[in-house]
Amino acid sequence: MGGFFGTIQKKRCVEELFYGIDYQSHLGTKRGGMATYSKETGGFKRSIHNLESTYFRTKFEDELPKFFGEQGIGVISDTDAQPLLMNSHLGRFAIVTVARINNAEEIAHKLLAENMVLSEFSSGRINPTELIGLLIIKGKDFVSGIENVYKNVQGSCSMLILTEDGIIAARDFWGRTPIVVGQRKDTDGSIEAMAVTSETTAFPNLGFEISHFIGPGEIVRLTAGGMQQLRKPETQMQVCSFLWIYYGFPTSIYEGKNVEEMRYQTGFAMGEEDDTEIDCAGGIPDSGIGMAVGYAAGHHVPFQRAISKYTPTWPRSFMPTNQETRNLVAKMKLIPNESMLKGKRCLFCDDSIVRGTQLRENTKILKELGAKEVHMRIACPPLIWACPFINFSASKNVLELITRRVIEDFESGRTKATQLSDVSGGTKGDDVSEMEISDERLHQYAQTGSPEYEAMVAEIAKRLNLDSLRFTKIEDIIEAIGLPKCKICTHCFDGSSSHTIK
Repeated sequence: MGGFFGTIQKKRCVEELFYGIDYQSHLGTKRGGMATYSKETGGFKRSIHNLESTYFRTKFEDELPKFFGEQGIGVISDTDAQPLLMNSHLGRFAIVTVARINNAEEIAHKLLAENMVLSEFSSGRINPTELIGLLIIKGKDFVSGIENVYKNVQGSCSMLILTEDGIIAARDFWGRTPIVVGQRKDTDGSIEAMAVTSETTAFPNLGFEISHFIGPGEIVRLTAGGMQQLRKPETQMQVCSFLWIYYGFPTSIYEGKNVEEMRYQTGFAMGEEDDTEIDCAGGIPDSGIGMAVGYAAGHHVPFQRAISKYTPTWPRSFMPTNQETRNLVAKMKLIPNESMLKGKRCLFCDDSIVRGTQLRENTKILKELGAKEVHMRIACPPLIWACPFINFSASKNVLELITRRVIEDFESGRTKATQLSDVSGGTKGDDVSEMEISDERLHQYAQTGSPEYEAMVAEIAKRLNLDSLRFTKIEDIIEAIGLPKCKICTHCFDGSSSHTIK
């Protein structure tokens, strides 16, 4: 995915910019970058580093004395190298993005046909931030240029632009990813600094208070003295529900709703209605803990940490490029506590089940260490569709989802049965290995409580050696977030919200 942070102040901003960007580190793993502008020297300063083997902080800390200025932006990215520095008829600027461009090749072909130059190929692929920058400079001003992005990009795009006279923030047209503005006041009540971020977690320790949630398609300009709206927000929104379920840091707030509060509420609702007899509830660290605390309260059982996460040397399970190595790292950093497991009926909460490989291994270990029973409660509904809107790592390859493997096995058996019944009529069935499952059939598996849904969940539990398995209902997620269903994207659960930016 990715996250960004920017600030503009009446004094040097470099150290606060550095820490603000660092607070986005849970959102990305590949590249980190920051750029500042100094009015005194009239210059931009930029640095980009690879983060696949270390943290943002360790790469940039020694470089801070080289940066100057009262305004700056930065990013933790799961995709391309950024910020990019550009010079055009709009002036000099730096740009960072959180984007997924499904039609990048098409846009690149059009730009090249217009004699524009694509120069950023450091990763061997088209740099999406460069594409966005080139679309912007086709406008007569920044607003029309950003609207050009909205019209051409299929997927999503939010951005920060550092200019010589301020910071421009523009949120994705459908609002799939968040941007929040904060302000800090001086002792006399006047504004001394403004900040903008993907994660409000960056605000409290830097002294900023939330002043505005940027709306879908809205464009604002920040100066050291305040915020100016350049484009009004759209009325529609499709904010990603997985921000609350998985991506968001517990202290962050999106659309006025705190992440940890949402996780607690969904856990409480499930715990209250669940009739499973257990001795304790715990979370798979870290994203499952908030739900587990809520579940324990709703189910009236103790919350216990039967699994702990060891982070000093295992910061990220998805850092290695090889899947087998990623699985090993994920296993090594989660350490079960035998003393808290032995002889108990244990229930664990987790954010999602993707492949199920690691969960199956964990279940085996937990039972070997003496757990009498192992039950799982999942913070979201079953993942059935891949996400076409943001770089959501948990559902990029739909063929790897355990839900789809189970559905495919069920549908394969159903097709074979149909083929056998058609033999007397002389009809030869389709080759099962090339079978495509229709959305109509997938929707039947996605519908909570349907025979297909119940059979799928039971089979997943069986394959993972769980004593019971339940998923949170979409209705409970919507209620906990507190927005109308039409404003929340739940595509990977129910196949809905299939909008693209035109």
